[in-house]
Amino acid sequence: MRELIRRIEAATPEDRDRGVDALRAFAMLGVMLGHWLVTALVADSGRVRAVSPLGLLPQLTPASWLFQTLAVFFLVGGRMAAQSFTAARARGGTYRRWLGARTARLFRPVVAVLVVWSLVAGGLLVAGAGLETVGALGGLALSPLWFLLVFAVLTAATPLVARLHPLWPLAVVLHIDLIRFGLGGPVWLGWVNVAAGWLVPYCLGTAWSRGGLRGRATGWVLLLGGAVATAALVLWGGYPASMVGVPGAALSNLNPPTLAAATFGLAQCGAALLLLGPLRRLMCRPAVWAAVALMNLSAMTLFLWHQTAMMAVTAVGLLTGGFLPGLHTVPDGVGWVVARLAWLPVFALALLVCRSAFHMYEQGRRAGSTVVRTGRPVEARAVRRA
Repeated sequence: MRELIRRIEAATPEDRDRGVDALRAFAMLGVMLGHWLVTALVADSGRVRAVSPLGLLPQLTPASWLFQTLAVFFLVGGRMAAQSFTAARARGGTYRRWLGARTARLFRPVVAVLVVWSLVAGGLLVAGAGLETVGALGGLALSPLWFLLVFAVLTAATPLVARLHPLWPLAVVLHIDLIRFGLGGPVWLGWVNVAAGWLVPYCLGTAWSRGGLRGRATGWVLLLGGAVATAALVLWGGYPASMVGVPGAALSNLNPPTLAAATFGLAQCGAALLLLGPLRRLMCRPAVWAAVALMNLSAMTLFLWHQTAMMAVTAVGLLTGGFLPGLHTVPDGVGWVVARLAWLPVFALALLVCRSAFHMYEQGRRAGSTVVRTGRPVEARAVRRA
């Protein structure tokens, strides 16, 4: 382990902003932990159904404020994509080649997920599982794909939106919500906000890449302004307090994104900018940086398989013949929360197994050839390309 840490430290370019990598890892970790905490698979009457603890335990709503960290990921993604495109153009590269390289790592792991879950779904149906059970499990397993699709679209549009001020997409979200909720507009119009809503933090990221968002004052303005706007929208605008969807609720802030989700994202981006300095100092510790670098190298694999890891543990638990607290039981009390927290390390271990089995698809053929030529671990050599 010490040798791996040393090699990762040696392979990291001196000018790499480790704090930005830490933000990306933090955002991904928040999404995974959030899904594990607010998704319960309840087994009853011979079927398995997904239940949200937020619907039965509204006091858990603040958890959605902590673990819905997608805006931070789009902030960092916009910054990195804009910088990457500028560097590619400076080297004489083409847009097509840049986009191909940028998206290949996103979608290589998707193929493995689709193949495995096609086989799992077929096997469950043959074994006699009901369509409701197969649909619930498959829906959870494939739900991360919507995020990749939106992120890929915004990445492809980077040359067009690189100089777009974040207030423009924010204005689109505002007007869409005014039409939907104030004027009784069509429900389908809200799906425009899937692009516009996440374009707000993405454009902040591209502005960051141009040298904008400097100084702690910018971070405080975004944090306080976004927090105040979100609180006002929740308290007086009729928006739900939860920043994730709650089954059965009349309105979701996330599906599609609402103005409250966009302003909450601004607050998150401000907090991320304020945390950047401390994170940079923390990343000077080789062991901490190695953990962040390894997570980033397998970010898409971990993201795509984290729901499967949870479901695998749930399925193995059913083999005990009983319903285990926090794993198969209805999330209707504090006892369930305590039990679910105890299951998180087990989910993490299962995810590491998935990572070991499928991370090769994320690294691709170049990573494999690197191992053959150098004999060094992929992780130490691939840091430069992460």
